[in-house]
Amino acid sequence: MPWLAGYRVGSLPVDVVAGVTLVAIAVPEQLATARLAGMPVVAGLYAFLAAVVVFAFAGSNRVMSVGADSTIAPLLAAAVAAVAGTAGAQYGGDMALLSLLVGLLVIAVGLARMGWIADFLSVPVVTGFLAGIAVTIIAGQLSEILGLPAVHGNALQKIAGAVRHLSETNGWTLAVAVVVFVIIVLSERVSRRAPGALIAVVVSLAASAAFDLSAHGVATMGRLPAGLPALHAPPLSAHLVWRLLPSALAVALIVVTQTSATARSFADAGGDDVDRDFVGVGAGSLLAAFAGGFAVNASPPRTAVVAESGARSQVPGLVAGAVVVALIVAAAGALADLPFATLGAVLVYVALRILRVGELRAIYRFDRVEFGLSLITLGTVVVLGVGPGVLLAVLFSILYRTWRSARPRDALLGRLPGTTVWWPVRERRDAETVPGVVAYRFDSPLYFANATRFQERVHELVDAARPAARLFVLDASGVDDVDYTGGRALLRLVDELKAGGTDVAIARATGEAPLDAARAGLRRHVPDDHLFVTVDDAVRALGPRSGDAGGSVPRPDARSPRA
Repeated sequence: MPWLAGYRVGSLPVDVVAGVTLVAIAVPEQLATARLAGMPVVAGLYAFLAAVVVFAFAGSNRVMSVGADSTIAPLLAAAVAAVAGTAGAQYGGDMALLSLLVGLLVIAVGLARMGWIADFLSVPVVTGFLAGIAVTIIAGQLSEILGLPAVHGNALQKIAGAVRHLSETNGWTLAVAVVVFVIIVLSERVSRRAPGALIAVVVSLAASAAFDLSAHGVATMGRLPAGLPALHAPPLSAHLVWRLLPSALAVALIVVTQTSATARSFADAGGDDVDRDFVGVGAGSLLAAFAGGFAVNASPPRTAVVAESGARSQVPGLVAGAVVVALIVAAAGALADLPFATLGAVLVYVALRILRVGELRAIYRFDRVEFGLSLITLGTVVVLGVGPGVLLAVLFSILYRTWRSARPRDALLGRLPGTTVWWPVRERRDAETVPGVVAYRFDSPLYFANATRFQERVHELVDAARPAARLFVLDASGVDDVDYTGGRALLRLVDELKAGGTDVAIARATGEAPLDAARAGLRRHVPDDHLFVTVDDAVRALGPRSGDAGGSVPRPDARSPRA
């Protein structure tokens, strides 16, 4: 246990207080998240207990809190419901198998040190995905907080169902939800460490017992099963594994992304081996699968609570686990009168926290296209469900990045007066093009997706030059990689320019690009004496001499983003 090295007994009081604070926040959240996953509420406690114990031994981060998570719970529920329906023993067994698959995949990512795959989800797409999750959670809890019959389907169908039956709202149930939500919000405003959810649970329990809310139509949890769960192996079948595997991959990607983000956010207080953290989180899902729980994830809010409490070890998690054991073993009946509306209000509060409105505004101000990606991802999750949403989110990220790299920024260059510096003419009005010379910079690796675009842009500038271009200089400072297709395109371009009477030089080629181009055969087309350290060196060595015909390369429209 890396966090145990150098642990001081004097830190124990701080860690115990942090553990009590953690459990006060975690227990209501775990109960509510279990409902979100379609599991018995006690399954959330089983998942939390399995996660904190295993991560303490297998993880690296000293403050990371792991357990049932509202981000992946809807995806788990949707995946299992598609296979097993929404109830019965088969649902629990399939959930265990799905959790087992998720755990194995996350462990594999950690052992193979493949945490970089989390980078395939861009911030705009993740923000849109989380916003879609938030809408899905709120839509799913409308029947709980209004006391209406459950409505199945996607988020829009659940919202429409709640609106149709709005006149049947149970006032007592709604009052419980409103009071719980207000208590949590006010507690948060007083102090981020205040256990608002726990206070709300205690108040709603007291009110339920005092006013006999169940007699007024308020649904309550009933007595939880006492004692720790027996370990059972998930049901295994090749057919079932095949049906659940796509969803397991989607959940594993979200777990890796969120765990990586949490580790990075608390790197100073935590550990430095995120791959070991993946192993710890994945192993938590494995144990949860055998213990009647479901897949777990790192929790940024709970991790923040531990870090802000001054703890620097996994002791708070173990303390919280011990309290949960006591609750399961000795006080299972204490939650019998807890209204489901309480858990619904807790989940609505959690959903509003992951709905990052400020981030959406920032994305909108930065780039409308990326904001559009956020909205598309949000809509996909809401309409098609969480499973297709996360898979399409990854696809959107990759396609958008590919689209951008296929149309990279480039620039026609001109010399700044009195210097040897060549600068984009769209940025400096005093940048002077040299008659008979086209100097051009391409700001991207040259590969299959943009090779044709590269050739077209060069021909556009060379064909537009007046007088005719006698020298083309490629500023290759932005081309740090050339693939086979890009190399072939570069060779064709050189041959075409030379056939039209335009000499070709390359300047500022560094990194792997010169080696890639050489392997493609560039040296046979562009000799060593046409390779230069700077653009100015190339123009002075090979450009037209003074006294040659005057003229200039036409300036591109300054408003053009691809000048």
